[in-house]
Amino acid sequence: MSFALRHQTPRADPRTDGAAAGAASPQRPALQVASMTASEFSFGPADYDRVRHLIYQHAGINLSDSKQAMVYSRLSRLLRETGHTNFNDYLQWLESGGGVNQNNERRQSFVNALTTNLTAFFREEHHFLELQTDLAALQPQRAGKAVRIWCNAASTGEEPYSIAMTVNEALGATAAMSLLATDIDTNVLATAQRGVYPIGARGLTQQRMQRHFLKGKGDNAALMRIKPELARGIEFRTHNLIHPQWNLGDPFDIVFCRNVMIYFDAPTQNAVLERMHRVIKPGGLLYIGHSESFNEAKHLFRLRGKTIYERV
Repeated sequence: MSFALRHQTPRADPRTDGAAAGAASPQRPALQVASMTASEFSFGPADYDRVRHLIYQHAGINLSDSKQAMVYSRLSRLLRETGHTNFNDYLQWLESGGGVNQNNERRQSFVNALTTNLTAFFREEHHFLELQTDLAALQPQRAGKAVRIWCNAASTGEEPYSIAMTVNEALGATAAMSLLATDIDTNVLATAQRGVYPIGARGLTQQRMQRHFLKGKGDNAALMRIKPELARGIEFRTHNLIHPQWNLGDPFDIVFCRNVMIYFDAPTQNAVLERMHRVIKPGGLLYIGHSESFNEAKHLFRLRGKTIYERV
């Protein structure tokens, strides 16, 4: 089978893992690093502190003192696009764009620029092997009802599609699945919804590419698209984990929240875990990143396996 893309290609995401875990609170003054006066825009400690405060307000991201150069690189592009000649004017313009809970384009572009999207198909593969076992155990309890799964760091789509492929392989192509895939970054979600990737994308076997993807033709021969029947069970939606009100529908059987909490400080982590506890069914499962641990939340989740927790 083949498909025509009309020359659409997925947007390459040049970002790498930049926002450090265990970072200092934005309320604490940044280290007195030298202002970047030799660069296109001057960007000193006071500017950086304002950026740290804003991204903490809007996304809960806790930037460390060492990330000034990364922030400058990502935001200087926005200054050029918006016609600002210095960071002070840009940040004033950004701050005047509405409150924390207002969804406006200027705020969203700022958040998109500073979020990190490092992903691959079947990343941390042991989770997907465990997921097959967990799905098989869960299926009799569901009595034909759709398995409810939430992937809350969907990024460019590799993780939710990996989950969908695992459901298909574990339960069969006709299995009922409801998969919610969310991210705070609207740019990467647009890429995820297209479901188009280079042939030979990292993490995929030849067998999975043949089973779950359609190969492009002509100018798109180097690309492949996720099959419609697999994508049909996935809903993509923007969601900010630090907003106090979550409207996600029925409780979930399984939640993937991998490599997200490392960007939050302890109070933000605790608040998010409390909300997550409320949207997972009793006995439901929470999959987290390999470098994360929620030992301080034993009243909410108990460790059930390697970076897999069970909702208490």
